[in-house]
Amino acid sequence: MLLNEDVSSEGGATPELVLRYVDAAAGISEVKVRDIHTITAHTHLLAINASIVAARSGEAGRGFTVVADEVKNVAGQIARIASEMDGELSKAFAALRDVGTRMADEVRGQRLVDLALNAIEIMDRNLYERTCDVRWWATDAAIVEAVAHDDQERRAHASRRLGVILRAYTVYLDIWLCDPRGQVIAHGRGDRYAKVIGTDVSRESWFRDAMASRSPDDFAVADIARCRALDNAPVATYAAAVHGDNGRPIGVLGIHFNWGAQAEAVVKGVRLTQAEAKRTRVLLVDAKNRVIAASDKSGMPDETLRLEHGGRSAGSYRDSRGNTVAFHRTPGYETYRGLGWYGALIQSG
Repeated sequence: MLLNEDVSSEGGATPELVLRYVDAAAGISEVKVRDIHTITAHTHLLAINASIVAARSGEAGRGFTVVADEVKNVAGQIARIASEMDGELSKAFAALRDVGTRMADEVRGQRLVDLALNAIEIMDRNLYERTCDVRWWATDAAIVEAVAHDDQERRAHASRRLGVILRAYTVYLDIWLCDPRGQVIAHGRGDRYAKVIGTDVSRESWFRDAMASRSPDDFAVADIARCRALDNAPVATYAAAVHGDNGRPIGVLGIHFNWGAQAEAVVKGVRLTQAEAKRTRVLLVDAKNRVIAASDKSGMPDETLRLEHGGRSAGSYRDSRGNTVAFHRTPGYETYRGLGWYGALIQSG
């Protein structure tokens, strides 16, 4: 690469471009020093030959001997200076390359941190909407009536109502309406999941937390888990209490977010170049260090990733394999504080 190469053709002065120039300059310096040593060695040899000829010339060549000796001295000084310059330039180029490498790592790391933030922000906004959905639908008249009265017709009407909602909101696998004992009494996808009615969810954390709430503004959420009644699909379940006339919970509405499809869209939607995508994993990691989404789908559902965040909400580092690992903790969105999840990218090379 020529040192006068047009920087604009590289898309700006990046650390990688600086490193290319450093390597080019170091290469040129090495070649030129080698050339100087070749020339001084040749000059030294000529001076020796001249001294021999002068010595054979006797008195007539005595003055030329002085000149030949001086040429040898100058050639030696030039060789010494060239050696010193070679050593000093090598150290300078090594230090400059070290600085350039650190700059490149920092720029690369910050770009990956920004992409990790983008991934977790998109998911946060998506899940914030889920919290709004469940709290809103828990106040629907058909839902409240189905829980308040032990009436099969009302429950069938609630199931039809939930079916209408699901046709408009395709991000959900199903929506369950539960009585205060934790029995599912209505749901929206009877055609797909025929054995849901009567399912006991009384031990599920989302049901218990929702029943323990006291305000229509409250919601409950569970860790990503596979739901046996929904063909063992991974779901993110959000729930809200259905409140009676006295303001107390009389049941729970649980919405099962289609986690697999939606999370895959998020991690695969991160804006990487084609070359970057081949050597980069985009991940979502929950508060228990479980990998709950991966752009390459490998490792799940049993993979864990213990990020070396050192208490930081965002940052990057090199792991033991030399990969760059970047992460960003969930910032939350609006009234949704997040669940302590991280967006993370692992890039090789």
